Amino acid sequence: MDNNDVLRRLRYSFELDDSTMIKLFEHCEKAVTRTEISAWLKRDDDPDFVAINNADMATFLNGFIVSKRGKQNGKTPAPETKLNNNIIFAKLKIALNLQSHDMLALLTIAGLPISKHELSAFFRKNSHKHYRTCKDQILRHFLKGIQMKYHDGVELPEMPDAPSPSAAKKAVKKPSENKNPRTFQWPKKPPEQVD
Repeated sequence: MDNNDVLRRLRYSFELDDSTMIKLFEHCEKAVTRTEISAWLKRDDDPDFVAINNADMATFLNGFIVSKRGKQNGKTPAPETKLNNNIIFAKLKIALNLQSHDMLALLTIAGLPISKHELSAFFRKNSHKHYRTCKDQILRHFLKGIQMKYHDGVELPEMPDAPSPSAAKKAVKKPSENKNPRTFQWPKKPPEQVD
């Protein structure tokens, strides 16, 4: 899927103004200007349109993760120079702290329900026999589901494998037990290799 389209959709879904987007890049020690952001957000047929490269898009997504989850030991990973739908999908999963049932629900409200097995295939190593490439249609519907939930306020349907509310409450630590709830452990493997 086109990086610029993903960027535009995320900006709309989370109502990210230029200043906020600049801060997201700053989280990963990357300086960008309003002019650059404006050019990336323009429609493809606009003469001032500029395609955002993979490294800059990965930096934006990493900054989005940091803004939502915090840094691991004060560090962020180097941005990927090769980006694909599977990596984008994984980074959004991490940033929004989504479990499989959340992701399935987002795809369901967007009109493209898939199975848990299909979903897990997107997060396997690309050398794994059950690895599956995340097609544009899947990522596009996932982004639509994100917009519907986070921008439009649509309630997610309860999925069959979702934990019960009582089980979810038991799993949540009390504030005193969790000194830094924003601390996030980056995967030891790159996102495209997460099992």
